[in-house]
Amino acid sequence: MATIKEVAQRADVSIRTVSRVLNDHPHVATATRERVLKVIEELDFRPNAAARYMRTGQSRLIGFLTDEVAQNAFNYDLIIGAQQAAWEHEKLLFLLNTGNDPQVEAQAINIMRDHQVEGIVYATMYHREIKRSQFPEDIPAILVNCFADDRSLPSIVPDEIRGGRLATETLLAAGHRRIGFVNVAAKEPAPLGRLEGYRQALANAGIPFDPALVRFIEEPFEGLATSTYDCVLSLLQMHNPPTGIFCFNDMMALGAYDAIRKSNLRIPEDVAIVGFDNVEILAAQIHPPLTTIELPNFEMGQLAIQMLLGEMDITQDGQPVQHMIECPLIARQSV
Repeated sequence: MATIKEVAQRADVSIRTVSRVLNDHPHVATATRERVLKVIEELDFRPNAAARYMRTGQSRLIGFLTDEVAQNAFNYDLIIGAQQAAWEHEKLLFLLNTGNDPQVEAQAINIMRDHQVEGIVYATMYHREIKRSQFPEDIPAILVNCFADDRSLPSIVPDEIRGGRLATETLLAAGHRRIGFVNVAAKEPAPLGRLEGYRQALANAGIPFDPALVRFIEEPFEGLATSTYDCVLSLLQMHNPPTGIFCFNDMMALGAYDAIRKSNLRIPEDVAIVGFDNVEILAAQIHPPLTTIELPNFEMGQLAIQMLLGEMDITQDGQPVQHMIECPLIARQSV
């Protein structure tokens, strides 16, 4: 691998001039800059990262810390979005997955500090509250799909209420007035927010909320599709069954599909289905393809990097921004 000294010799300039070109210093003649850049390309020169940090104080590393996101294919777009945004700024992600272990998390933060990361993005698999004390005061941090208990860190979370409302409005717009909702029983932002959105959409349409049309699946979430199958069968066996069903997520929608077919009914002619998440390996491949609300993982990852690098405000009225991002409708053929 070529050295900076070799670049300087071939370009017939000083090492200091090569350094100025590498750091985009304004006081370099255009012809000299072009000659140095040409030699850099010819020699495939890559500046030493440690030396560059000594010169600029920037490691070009962004810490990306997750609980379980990196081991879950359904949320991986968070990482892809962040990686793309970081690369556009010539930064690299330093990715560590903690497995939701507090000791591993503390060690990971120390490792990132040792590598002089320019900031940390912390992302969770499920939308939830985290403790501010988990993070050091000396490293900038942006939270994704979670928020600090004291709201003292900027955060980006999906607008669960609006998403639940949009899912229900989609069924209402298709003419459905008896709409079931299969939810999870956890007291977390996603199930609580989506239920509130469901209730708001019904109220806006002048339809009374009927608790008999809502089913809850208890934690843990193993066997979601099977549990949803049982819930949807019970809804379809009601004296006045729903003609539209909103499922908390796309995996649960699979169970709903099976229950509807077991009941010799058709989708969407007899019962329409809306999911949530837009897991494309599921939603776009089943028959008929599932209409769903997208959890905008890619966009949240991008936005986190943009906020961390100063492209977007991280404070509003003197307080850290708590940003809610819209969850759009992905219309397919199940409604």
